[in-house]
Amino acid sequence: MPVARREAEILWEGPLARGTGTLTSESGALDQLAVTWASRTERPDGKTSPEELIAAAHASCFAMALALLLDANQTPHGRVAVTAACTLDEVAGAPRVTSVELTVRAQAPGLDAGVLDRIVGQAADLCPVSNALRGNVTINVRSELVPSVEIAPEPAESATGAG
Repeated sequence: MPVARREAEILWEGPLARGTGTLTSESGALDQLAVTWASRTERPDGKTSPEELIAAAHASCFAMALALLLDANQTPHGRVAVTAACTLDEVAGAPRVTSVELTVRAQAPGLDAGVLDRIVGQAADLCPVSNALRGNVTINVRSELVPSVEIAPEPAESATGAG
């Protein structure tokens, strides 16, 4: 029996360039999200894209793996922000998801950069979304310790390669 199985459905109407899709999920968390080709390749204009959804899935999964490993390391609880940027490029004349850049910013009392880098590397190996993408998509992970964690981070300075 699986640990989890989740479903989402999109109803697409019209041709690719002018059409629109409406995405819903079994849980109701994704309710009537609009998806268009233009929101994918040009301006989002309040609509989502497969790449944004991959980024959201990857960031949330990686954060959970990191939380598990920080707890196992007996790291005092703090805050962790994981930002994911999923890139769609043209490869051999067709669109392809080519990379995901993960940025981890951690604020935890007593945690040093070396331990954070080690735990981030372990999280990269543990994260089910990283494992689903690995081998098909380049995954780069950067991490840094910060005095506080806020939304909308600036790019991190130190780098830890994983993938």
